[in-house]
Amino acid sequence: MKKITKRFCAKILGFVFFVSGILKLMDPTGTSLIIREYMNFFHMGFAAPASFVLGEILALAETFCGILLVTGVFRKLTAWVVTGMMGFFTVIPLILWIFNPVMDCGCFGEAIHLPHFQSFAKNILLCALMLAAFLPYRDFGSPSRKKYVTLCLVGLAAIAFGVYSAIYNPMLELTPFNLSSRLAAAAGDGSGDDYVATFIYEKNGQRGVFTLNRLPDSTWTFVEARTIAKEDNIAESDYPELAFRDADGNYRDSLAAQGNVIVISVTNPSAVSGKRWRNVAETGASAVEAGFRFILLASSSMDKLSGSISASGIPGEQADFLMRNAYISDYKTLVSLNRSNGGAVYFNDGNLIEKWSGASLPDLKDLKRRIRQDSTEVMLKSDSRGRLNFQAFMLYSISLLLLV
Repeated sequence: MKKITKRFCAKILGFVFFVSGILKLMDPTGTSLIIREYMNFFHMGFAAPASFVLGEILALAETFCGILLVTGVFRKLTAWVVTGMMGFFTVIPLILWIFNPVMDCGCFGEAIHLPHFQSFAKNILLCALMLAAFLPYRDFGSPSRKKYVTLCLVGLAAIAFGVYSAIYNPMLELTPFNLSSRLAAAAGDGSGDDYVATFIYEKNGQRGVFTLNRLPDSTWTFVEARTIAKEDNIAESDYPELAFRDADGNYRDSLAAQGNVIVISVTNPSAVSGKRWRNVAETGASAVEAGFRFILLASSSMDKLSGSISASGIPGEQADFLMRNAYISDYKTLVSLNRSNGGAVYFNDGNLIEKWSGASLPDLKDLKRRIRQDSTEVMLKSDSRGRLNFQAFMLYSISLLLLV
């Protein structure tokens, strides 16, 4: 019974580590932003350029510790590594609780936000599980041979998941600019003050009414869309604000809230390669040809943006095209809008329909097909695809961890 209890505690702790690591691994850009906040708090801003790599290492370490805890492979090594990690993870929230800075613990990425005290209390509980699983740090026992197979299969899947997430946008959109959000400029444009689009979904014989910024998960079935009088409980603050300015400093937020729009956001213009700039220009030209308005947003001054584009070596006509459609926004807004530097976002009347990473920008054929389709169907298909892929990965991993 004692051995069973110790293994049970180790598995519970392992699943917490695994889920925490996967949520960080799914959104490496978001994880790097959290690492930067910690660095700034501890006056280590000089190490900010390494935040992305450190975030990936931390996410992989948590994920593999979770796999090792659940499978019981390399138990002695895992016990000491996890003990060190839990000690570190417990001291940091304690410091944050004492000094109470305005920042998130980032324990579960963007999925769950915990106040500092709750984060500290959660880690105290995990420490209790850890001690119940490992004390007195001897006689750990040995796993069956098939657990090494589980380690390899789930570990390889986690690495592939991490590589995919580093190249493309997260499978689950957890920022305010998710695939069911509506821009504040569209919600308050006069035409949207009295009416709101709602969507009827059905599950297990029951129907529910949802708004664009609060759609259900993929287990619900779409029935129909309706436009109704706006309820009093739909607050304007529910809508994310995409603020951007032209060269004269005038805010032009409404441009993204009218008609079909393709927005390409560049969070770090100097880091965009010449090939990527050519792809951005080609995508912008294709968007215009397909019937979209094209907007280039950059977290930079116009002069610096122009310098980065000129230094990339792209043809002059492409550079001029990009600058004619360029606007300036802030870094935090753009990194929330699209995690990819040079990624694209499709808006229809201010409703966020679809996202692409800079590595998978749509071509003319894709854009023409999108503009012919019903925008709501495109959005639901894109959102469902990401959710189903994530659910399939989690089902595969957890099934192996529990059954093999």
